[in-house]
Amino acid sequence: MEFDEQQLREIPVVALAYIGDAVYELAVRRYLLERGLRKVDDLHKEAINLVCAERQSQLWTELEGILSEEELDICRRGRNAKSGRQPHNVSVGAYRRATGIEALIGHLYLRDDLNRVDQILALLFDEKKGTISWR
Repeated sequence: MEFDEQQLREIPVVALAYIGDAVYELAVRRYLLERGLRKVDDLHKEAINLVCAERQSQLWTELEGILSEEELDICRRGRNAKSGRQPHNVSVGAYRRATGIEALIGHLYLRDDLNRVDQILALLFDEKKGTISWR
């Protein structure tokens, strides 16, 4: 189901981040399987490096120059949202930027703009071709 813009505006930004986190996690797991990893322990270790707040925070920096104003606004709203959770082993700033990235991915996913999600995830995975298939 695709959400229209009014419905998307009504969804709290932390709920967008919640959905974005799930999409992000699925993309990482598929990416690692596609790269030939098969042992669950290896998959988990590699996934941690890509899913961690520090990597998502770095992605924020990489994305700033290519995001539309609307996308930047969603990232900022996610970054500034009060989730009620304290980050573990990561700075508050990195955790909040990661939440902004997750909110953006959640927003794009619910809007059914999966090509844009692919482009953003390609940066995470450092794919030279500019997109990645995770679905």
